[in-house]
Amino acid sequence: MFEPIRNENLRAMKVLVTVLPKPSVLDPQGAAAAEAIRHLGLTGVGRVRIGKVIELELPDSTPDSEIHRIAKDLLSNPVIEDYSISK
Repeated sequence: MFEPIRNENLRAMKVLVTVLPKPSVLDPQGAAAAEAIRHLGLTGVGRVRIGKVIELELPDSTPDSEIHRIAKDLLSNPVIEDYSISK
């Protein structure tokens, strides 16, 4: 089992990477969820997109360029997905 590296002397930050299908990509899960929501009687719901959220714990000194590299090259498929980062 993977054990995270812990160094009590380093300050850490938490970063959330949100990955969603690009607007031009068909999202059957989102369409099914939207239909199910309408079946519940909630008629004001528009488009629904389903994606994933990844929480990373990184050293405070991690440059933004590295975080974007991780998100683009590892956590998302840039051909069909967009990502956003929040700290």
